[in-house]
Amino acid sequence: MVILGIDPGYAIVGYGVLEFSNNSFKVLGFGAITTQAGTPFELRLKTIYEDMNEIIDTYKPDCLSIEKLFFNTNQKTVIDVAQARGVVVLAAVRKGITVNEYTPLQVKTAVTGFGRAQKKQVQEMIRRTLNLKQVPKPDDTADALGLAITHGRTSRSLEFVKSAEEKISKNIYL
Repeated sequence: MVILGIDPGYAIVGYGVLEFSNNSFKVLGFGAITTQAGTPFELRLKTIYEDMNEIIDTYKPDCLSIEKLFFNTNQKTVIDVAQARGVVVLAAVRKGITVNEYTPLQVKTAVTGFGRAQKKQVQEMIRRTLNLKQVPKPDDTADALGLAITHGRTSRSLEFVKSAEEKISKNIYL
């Protein structure tokens, strides 16, 4: 399964593409879509949409893993990030890619095993899990890889539960 992890934003959209197979990850690519401050917002959204389509066409992911937004104190920022996030989701859905959302707590737990891990701890575990020489920069890129890891680990658990439920419903015991 090829997973595209996305850390949404409108100045920087971090992305990470992982292949998940046999409970291990292979890095296919990562980076960031950036837009320039001072550019009209609608053109920033257009850039994000076009670049996201290019990433999707290049890597052909099976699914997208994206951070759930939470409300912070700056309403304008959260609205703008939500718009950029919507453009990313639209690009994925138009290509038939399933979208999966995870909270920061879920990412921390899936990556480190501890929901209150510090950002540096999460980044170091991402580096180790993916056998990278250094933590990817910018931070948005590392966060996107963490989202992809989260989906790989979560989807494996969900597949096990679904398989167990099917066996139980057919009276086949584990």
